[in-house]
Amino acid sequence: MDISNKKHFLTVKDHSVSKEIFELYYDETLDMLITSPQPNENILGKYYESDDYISHTDNKRSLFEKAYHFVKGIALKNKLNLINAQQPTKGKILDIGAGTGDFLSVAQKSGWQTIGVEPSAKAKAIAKNKGVSFVEKTSELENNSFDVITMWHVLEHVPNLDNQIKELKRLLKPNGTLIIAVPNFKSFDAKYYGSFWAAYDVPIHFWHFSKKAIKTLFEKEGMELEKVLPMKFDSFYVSLLSEKYKSGKMNFVKAFFIGLQSNWKAKRNFEYSSHIYVLKNS
Repeated sequence: MDISNKKHFLTVKDHSVSKEIFELYYDETLDMLITSPQPNENILGKYYESDDYISHTDNKRSLFEKAYHFVKGIALKNKLNLINAQQPTKGKILDIGAGTGDFLSVAQKSGWQTIGVEPSAKAKAIAKNKGVSFVEKTSELENNSFDVITMWHVLEHVPNLDNQIKELKRLLKPNGTLIIAVPNFKSFDAKYYGSFWAAYDVPIHFWHFSKKAIKTLFEKEGMELEKVLPMKFDSFYVSLLSEKYKSGKMNFVKAFFIGLQSNWKAKRNFEYSSHIYVLKNS
């Protein structure tokens, strides 16, 4: 997206890997933020080389990692319940950005046919040991072949947003369900931490969405937003990482308080730290 006519919003540092500085620009029409500059494909991989990026590992070395995986277990059950509620007849699920394969493993055990896409060789190797199947690229897959497509905190990582949305439309069956989870830069924890907010995660997060942005972007391709759901655990996880970036240490008490405050305020304005968007291919 062209940023020449966009308003500067915030200067943000890559706290976890390179320590480089990036800029966020505000797109008023879509109500979203754009990271600039965006690294090209040749150098993008180096920005993922962080111990903070625990979704690509199954490590349980620290209290933080143990807590993360405990919460992930609860979240997996909630995700599966959401899928089953949307599509009672179990068919085919595609998970883009499948990570270490936990979601697809749970879905498979529940009776779904599953396939994943994951660029990280390290994460994919862990997932394959759980019996998860992969394709290298979605271009290998047939038109209108999936009942459900999921992207759990993945859309913000995609370099070409418009192309990705068109590809989702191509792959989804008529009346199929698309489920997208992304951070929300309009949440209280985002405003509180500012440039230290961990969910900006520059430069691997290219885009920063609002509810309006998701609705508008997908409507253009004939996909209708049906519901928006909160991800209440995210405010605590993001606040904990943000505390680390801000002060150099994980302040569990402070992070818990800010996470709690964020969820409390979101009860009134529905601006949670992250949202799940349920869309239908109309």
